[in-house]
Amino acid sequence: MTEDEEMTYAEAGVDIEESEAAVGALVGAMADVEDTTAYAGLIDIGDRYLAMTTDGVGTKLLVAEALQDYSTIGIDCIAMNVNDLVAAGVTPVAFVDYLAVEEPAETMTAEIGNGLAEGASRGGVSLVGGETAVLPEVISGFDLAGAAAGLATPDQLLDGEAQVGDKLVGIPSSGVHSNGLTLARKAATTDHEYNDPLPGEDRTIGEALLEPTRIYTYLLDSIHAHDVHAAAHVTGGGWTNLFRMGEFGYEITDPHPVQPVFEFIQDAGNVSDEEMHRTFNMGTGFVVAIDPADAEAFVAETDGQIIGDVTAGSTVEIRGCHFDPE
Repeated sequence: MTEDEEMTYAEAGVDIEESEAAVGALVGAMADVEDTTAYAGLIDIGDRYLAMTTDGVGTKLLVAEALQDYSTIGIDCIAMNVNDLVAAGVTPVAFVDYLAVEEPAETMTAEIGNGLAEGASRGGVSLVGGETAVLPEVISGFDLAGAAAGLATPDQLLDGEAQVGDKLVGIPSSGVHSNGLTLARKAATTDHEYNDPLPGEDRTIGEALLEPTRIYTYLLDSIHAHDVHAAAHVTGGGWTNLFRMGEFGYEITDPHPVQPVFEFIQDAGNVSDEEMHRTFNMGTGFVVAIDPADAEAFVAETDGQIIGDVTAGSTVEIRGCHFDPE
Protein backbone atom coordinates (compact mmCIF):
# COMPACT_ATOMS: atom_id res chain seq x y z
CA MET A 1 0.00 0.00 0.00
CA THR A 2 1.49 3.32 -1.09
CA GLU A 3 1.54 6.36 1.17
CA ASP A 4 -1.28 8.12 -0.69
CA GLU A 5 -3.45 5.03 -1.29
CA GLU A 6 -6.76 5.09 0.59
CA MET A 7 -7.89 1.96 2.43
CA THR A 8 -11.51 0.88 2.05
CA TYR A 9 -13.72 -1.71 3.74
CA ALA A 10 -14.20 -3.56 0.45
CA GLU A 11 -10.46 -3.77 -0.19
CA ALA A 12 -9.96 -4.96 3.39
CA GLY A 13 -12.26 -7.88 2.61
CA VAL A 14 -15.89 -6.81 3.20
CA ASP A 15 -17.95 -5.31 0.37
CA ILE A 16 -21.09 -3.88 1.99
CA GLU A 17 -23.04 -3.75 -1.28
CA GLU A 18 -22.25 -7.37 -2.13
CA SER A 19 -23.13 -8.42 1.42
CA GLU A 20 -26.51 -6.67 1.27
CA ALA A 21 -27.24 -8.24 -2.12
CA ALA A 22 -26.46 -11.70 -0.75
CA VAL A 23 -28.72 -11.16 2.26
CA GLY A 24 -31.46 -9.92 -0.04
CA ALA A 25 -31.16 -13.07 -2.14
CA LEU A 26 -31.41 -15.26 0.97
CA VAL A 27 -34.49 -13.46 2.27
CA GLY A 28 -36.08 -13.47 -1.16
CA ALA A 29 -35.71 -17.24 -1.35
CA MET A 30 -37.69 -17.72 1.87
CA ALA A 31 -41.29 -17.25 0.79
CA ASP A 32 -42.97 -17.73 4.17
CA VAL A 33 -41.06 -15.31 6.40
CA GLU A 34 -43.18 -13.89 9.23
CA ASP A 35 -43.60 -10.15 9.80
CA THR A 36 -40.37 -8.27 10.38
CA THR A 37 -39.14 -4.85 11.38
CA ALA A 38 -35.87 -3.41 10.11
CA TYR A 39 -34.12 -5.07 13.05
CA ALA A 40 -36.13 -8.05 14.28
CA GLY A 41 -38.51 -10.78 13.22
CA LEU A 42 -41.98 -10.69 14.81
CA ILE A 43 -44.50 -13.37 15.73
CA ASP A 44 -47.97 -12.32 16.85
CA ILE A 45 -48.75 -14.37 20.00
CA GLY A 46 -52.03 -12.68 20.89
CA ASP A 47 -51.76 -9.64 23.12
CA ARG A 48 -48.03 -9.28 22.44
CA TYR A 49 -45.37 -9.87 19.85
CA LEU A 50 -42.48 -12.26 20.26
CA ALA A 51 -39.42 -10.78 18.54
CA MET A 52 -36.22 -12.56 17.56
CA THR A 53 -32.78 -11.43 16.45
CA THR A 54 -29.54 -13.23 15.69
CA ASP A 55 -26.02 -11.89 15.27
CA GLY A 56 -22.38 -12.61 16.01
CA VAL A 57 -19.20 -10.81 16.96
CA GLY A 58 -17.51 -10.89 13.56
CA THR A 59 -13.78 -10.44 13.08
CA LYS A 60 -13.43 -8.73 16.44
CA LEU A 61 -12.83 -12.34 17.49
CA LEU A 62 -9.47 -12.20 15.70
CA VAL A 63 -8.37 -9.28 17.89
CA ALA A 64 -9.36 -11.24 20.99
CA GLU A 65 -7.44 -14.24 19.67
CA ALA A 66 -4.34 -12.19 18.89
CA LEU A 67 -4.33 -10.71 22.40
CA GLN A 68 -5.46 -13.95 24.08
CA ASP A 69 -8.15 -11.89 25.83
CA TYR A 70 -11.65 -13.31 25.45
CA SER A 71 -13.21 -11.54 28.43
CA THR A 72 -15.29 -8.95 26.55
CA ILE A 73 -16.52 -10.60 23.37
CA GLY A 74 -19.43 -12.26 25.17
CA ILE A 75 -20.68 -8.76 26.03
CA ASP A 76 -20.42 -7.85 22.34
CA CYS A 77 -22.39 -10.91 21.30
CA ILE A 78 -25.29 -10.05 23.57
CA ALA A 79 -25.11 -6.33 22.76
CA MET A 80 -25.33 -6.82 19.00
CA ASN A 81 -28.52 -8.84 19.47
CA VAL A 82 -30.37 -6.96 22.21
CA ASN A 83 -29.61 -3.55 20.72
CA ASP A 84 -31.44 -4.60 17.56
CA LEU A 85 -34.47 -5.49 19.68
CA VAL A 86 -34.30 -2.08 21.37
CA ALA A 87 -34.32 -0.43 17.92
CA ALA A 88 -37.70 -2.10 17.36
CA GLY A 89 -39.06 -1.00 20.76
CA VAL A 90 -38.86 -4.57 22.06
CA THR A 91 -37.81 -5.52 25.59
CA PRO A 92 -35.22 -8.35 25.46
CA VAL A 93 -35.94 -11.25 27.81
CA ALA A 94 -33.70 -14.18 26.85
CA PHE A 95 -30.49 -15.02 25.02
CA VAL A 96 -28.95 -18.24 23.73
CA ASP A 97 -25.37 -18.54 22.43
CA TYR A 98 -23.60 -20.75 19.89
CA LEU A 99 -19.84 -21.23 20.22
CA ALA A 100 -18.06 -23.22 17.53
CA VAL A 101 -14.40 -24.09 18.11
CA GLU A 102 -11.66 -25.86 16.22
CA GLU A 103 -10.53 -27.42 19.47
CA PRO A 104 -11.72 -26.97 23.07
CA ALA A 105 -9.79 -24.59 25.34
CA GLU A 106 -10.97 -24.27 28.92
CA THR A 107 -9.51 -20.83 29.65
CA MET A 108 -10.99 -19.34 26.48
CA THR A 109 -14.46 -20.78 27.03
CA ALA A 110 -14.48 -19.68 30.67
CA GLU A 111 -13.64 -16.09 29.67
CA ILE A 112 -16.30 -16.11 26.97
CA GLY A 113 -18.82 -17.46 29.48
CA ASN A 114 -17.97 -14.73 31.97
CA GLY A 115 -18.45 -12.13 29.24
CA LEU A 116 -21.82 -13.57 28.30
CA ALA A 117 -22.90 -13.45 31.96
CA GLU A 118 -21.78 -9.82 32.22
CA GLY A 119 -23.56 -8.92 28.99
CA ALA A 120 -26.76 -10.59 30.19
CA SER A 121 -26.56 -8.61 33.43
CA ARG A 122 -26.08 -5.33 31.57
CA GLY A 123 -28.87 -6.12 29.12
CA GLY A 124 -31.34 -7.47 31.66
CA VAL A 125 -31.78 -10.78 29.86
CA SER A 126 -31.71 -14.39 31.00
CA LEU A 127 -29.16 -16.82 29.58
CA VAL A 128 -31.24 -19.86 28.72
CA GLY A 129 -28.57 -22.26 27.56
CA GLY A 130 -26.54 -22.57 24.42
CA GLU A 131 -24.39 -24.86 22.33
CA THR A 132 -20.66 -25.41 22.13
CA ALA A 133 -19.61 -27.40 19.07
CA VAL A 134 -16.14 -28.78 18.36
CA LEU A 135 -15.76 -28.67 14.56
CA PRO A 136 -12.12 -29.21 13.60
CA GLU A 137 -12.87 -29.73 9.90
CA VAL A 138 -15.22 -26.76 9.66
CA ILE A 139 -13.88 -24.05 11.96
CA SER A 140 -10.43 -22.47 11.98
CA GLY A 141 -10.09 -20.92 15.42
CA PHE A 142 -13.57 -20.21 16.76
CA ASP A 143 -16.79 -18.35 16.15
CA LEU A 144 -19.32 -16.88 18.58
CA ALA A 145 -22.91 -15.97 17.73
CA GLY A 146 -26.28 -15.99 19.41
CA ALA A 147 -29.95 -15.16 19.31
CA ALA A 148 -32.13 -12.99 21.52
CA ALA A 149 -35.86 -13.10 22.16
CA GLY A 150 -37.98 -10.23 23.38
CA LEU A 151 -41.57 -9.16 23.95
CA ALA A 152 -43.54 -6.05 23.09
CA THR A 153 -47.17 -4.99 23.10
CA PRO A 154 -48.49 -3.44 19.88
CA ASP A 155 -48.25 0.00 21.52
CA GLN A 156 -44.60 -0.56 22.43
CA LEU A 157 -43.46 -1.53 18.95
CA LEU A 158 -41.95 1.40 17.12
CA ASP A 159 -43.63 2.44 13.87
CA GLY A 160 -40.20 2.05 12.32
CA GLU A 161 -40.51 5.13 10.14
CA ALA A 162 -39.33 8.61 10.97
CA GLN A 163 -41.40 11.68 10.16
CA VAL A 164 -40.30 14.91 8.51
CA GLY A 165 -39.74 17.40 11.31
CA ASP A 166 -38.57 14.82 13.85
CA LYS A 167 -35.55 15.55 15.97
CA LEU A 168 -32.71 13.05 15.93
CA VAL A 169 -31.33 12.16 19.35
CA GLY A 170 -28.00 10.37 19.36
CA ILE A 171 -26.64 8.17 22.14
CA PRO A 172 -22.84 7.85 22.49
CA SER A 173 -21.02 4.69 21.51
CA SER A 174 -18.18 3.16 23.51
CA GLY A 175 -15.95 3.08 20.45
CA VAL A 176 -15.77 0.74 17.46
CA HIS A 177 -18.37 -1.67 18.92
CA SER A 178 -18.51 -4.89 16.88
CA ASN A 179 -18.53 -3.97 13.22
CA GLY A 180 -15.97 -2.72 10.74
CA LEU A 181 -13.23 -4.70 12.45
CA THR A 182 -11.95 -6.10 9.16
CA LEU A 183 -11.02 -2.57 8.11
CA ALA A 184 -9.98 -1.51 11.62
CA ARG A 185 -7.65 -4.51 12.00
CA LYS A 186 -6.01 -4.00 8.62
CA ALA A 187 -5.48 -0.30 9.31
CA ALA A 188 -4.21 -0.90 12.85
CA THR A 189 -1.66 -3.52 11.84
CA THR A 190 -0.25 -1.86 8.74
CA ASP A 191 2.48 -0.06 10.66
CA HIS A 192 1.56 -0.84 14.28
CA GLU A 193 0.94 -3.74 16.65
CA TYR A 194 -2.01 -4.27 18.95
CA ASN A 195 0.17 -3.71 22.02
CA ASP A 196 1.33 -0.30 20.84
CA PRO A 197 -0.09 2.72 22.72
CA LEU A 198 -3.20 4.28 21.21
CA PRO A 199 -2.51 7.97 20.50
CA GLY A 200 -4.63 10.20 22.72
CA GLU A 201 -5.50 7.51 25.28
CA ASP A 202 -3.84 5.69 28.16
CA ARG A 203 -4.33 2.20 26.70
CA THR A 204 -3.17 0.08 23.80
CA ILE A 205 -4.62 -0.17 20.31
CA GLY A 206 -5.79 -3.69 21.05
CA GLU A 207 -7.51 -2.67 24.26
CA ALA A 208 -9.38 0.08 22.43
CA LEU A 209 -10.51 -2.30 19.69
CA LEU A 210 -11.74 -4.80 22.30
CA GLU A 211 -13.78 -2.19 24.21
CA PRO A 212 -17.19 -3.92 24.38
CA THR A 213 -20.26 -2.66 22.58
CA ARG A 214 -22.58 -0.51 24.67
CA ILE A 215 -25.90 -2.09 25.56
CA TYR A 216 -28.86 0.25 25.07
CA THR A 217 -31.69 -1.56 26.84
CA TYR A 218 -31.76 1.21 29.46
CA LEU A 219 -33.33 3.45 26.81
CA LEU A 220 -36.52 1.42 26.56
CA ASP A 221 -38.45 3.16 29.35
CA SER A 222 -37.86 6.52 27.68
CA ILE A 223 -38.57 5.13 24.21
CA HIS A 224 -41.94 3.82 25.42
CA ALA A 225 -42.77 6.95 27.43
CA HIS A 226 -42.24 9.41 24.56
CA ASP A 227 -43.34 9.81 20.97
CA VAL A 228 -40.42 7.99 19.37
CA HIS A 229 -41.24 7.07 15.80
CA ALA A 230 -38.19 5.00 14.87
CA ALA A 231 -34.69 4.10 15.97
CA ALA A 232 -31.43 3.04 14.38
CA HIS A 233 -28.70 0.85 15.83
CA VAL A 234 -25.56 2.20 14.11
CA THR A 235 -23.72 -0.98 13.16
CA GLY A 236 -22.51 -2.41 9.82
CA GLY A 237 -22.99 0.24 7.16
CA GLY A 238 -22.28 3.05 9.59
CA TRP A 239 -24.46 6.11 9.15
CA THR A 240 -26.38 4.60 6.23
CA ASN A 241 -28.26 2.67 8.94
CA LEU A 242 -30.40 5.78 9.36
CA PHE A 243 -32.18 4.80 6.14
CA ARG A 244 -33.66 1.88 8.09
CA MET A 245 -35.93 4.58 9.54
CA GLY A 246 -37.17 5.39 6.04
CA GLU A 247 -35.86 7.26 3.02
CA PHE A 248 -35.82 10.79 4.38
CA GLY A 249 -33.25 13.50 4.75
CA TYR A 250 -31.14 13.09 7.89
CA GLU A 251 -29.20 16.26 8.63
CA ILE A 252 -26.65 15.62 11.39
CA THR A 253 -25.52 19.02 12.64
CA ASP A 254 -24.20 18.21 16.13
CA PRO A 255 -22.88 14.63 16.31
CA HIS A 256 -21.06 13.20 19.29
CA PRO A 257 -17.28 13.63 19.27
CA VAL A 258 -15.20 11.14 17.34
CA GLN A 259 -13.18 9.02 19.78
CA PRO A 260 -9.39 8.70 19.37
CA VAL A 261 -9.68 5.08 18.16
CA PHE A 262 -11.47 6.27 15.01
CA GLU A 263 -8.92 9.02 14.43
CA PHE A 264 -6.17 6.42 14.71
CA ILE A 265 -7.87 4.01 12.26
CA GLN A 266 -8.41 6.79 9.74
CA ASP A 267 -4.84 8.03 9.97
CA ALA A 268 -3.21 4.57 10.04
CA GLY A 269 -5.18 3.33 7.04
CA ASN A 270 -5.46 6.61 5.14
CA VAL A 271 -9.23 6.11 5.14
CA SER A 272 -11.48 8.80 3.69
CA ASP A 273 -14.12 10.59 5.77
CA GLU A 274 -16.85 9.01 3.65
CA GLU A 275 -15.49 5.49 4.13
CA MET A 276 -15.17 6.02 7.90
CA HIS A 277 -18.78 7.17 8.23
CA ARG A 278 -20.02 4.41 5.89
CA THR A 279 -18.27 1.77 8.01
CA PHE A 280 -18.19 2.93 11.65
CA ASN A 281 -20.49 4.61 14.18
CA MET A 282 -17.96 7.44 14.63
CA GLY A 283 -19.00 8.12 18.23
CA THR A 284 -22.77 7.64 18.06
CA GLY A 285 -24.05 4.09 18.56
CA PHE A 286 -27.83 4.58 18.61
CA VAL A 287 -30.22 7.18 17.15
CA VAL A 288 -33.92 7.82 17.72
CA ALA A 289 -36.26 9.90 15.59
CA ILE A 290 -38.65 11.63 17.98
CA ASP A 291 -41.41 14.20 17.92
CA PRO A 292 -39.81 17.62 18.59
CA ALA A 293 -42.14 18.19 21.55
CA ASP A 294 -40.62 15.17 23.34
CA ALA A 295 -36.98 15.55 22.34
CA GLU A 296 -35.75 17.62 25.27
CA ALA A 297 -37.47 15.36 27.82
CA PHE A 298 -35.90 12.29 26.20
CA VAL A 299 -32.47 13.91 26.36
CA ALA A 300 -32.98 14.84 30.01
CA GLU A 301 -33.76 11.21 30.90
CA THR A 302 -30.86 9.67 28.99
CA ASP A 303 -27.26 10.41 28.03
CA GLY A 304 -28.35 11.47 24.56
CA GLN A 305 -28.18 14.77 22.78
CA ILE A 306 -30.04 16.28 19.85
CA ILE A 307 -27.78 15.70 16.86
CA GLY A 308 -29.95 16.80 13.95
CA ASP A 309 -33.27 16.75 12.14
CA VAL A 310 -35.34 14.66 9.76
CA THR A 311 -36.14 16.55 6.56
CA ALA A 312 -37.74 15.91 3.20
CA GLY A 313 -35.38 14.17 0.81
CA SER A 314 -33.34 10.97 0.88
CA THR A 315 -29.83 11.67 2.10
CA VAL A 316 -27.70 11.44 5.21
CA GLU A 317 -25.51 14.51 5.72
CA ILE A 318 -22.84 14.37 8.41
CA ARG A 319 -19.48 16.15 8.76
CA GLY A 320 -19.46 17.06 5.07
CA CYS A 321 -20.23 13.48 3.99
CA HIS A 322 -23.24 12.75 1.83
CA PHE A 323 -24.92 9.33 1.56
CA ASP A 324 -27.83 8.24 -0.61
CA PRO A 325 -29.96 5.11 -0.14
CA GLU A 326 -28.51 2.02 -1.84
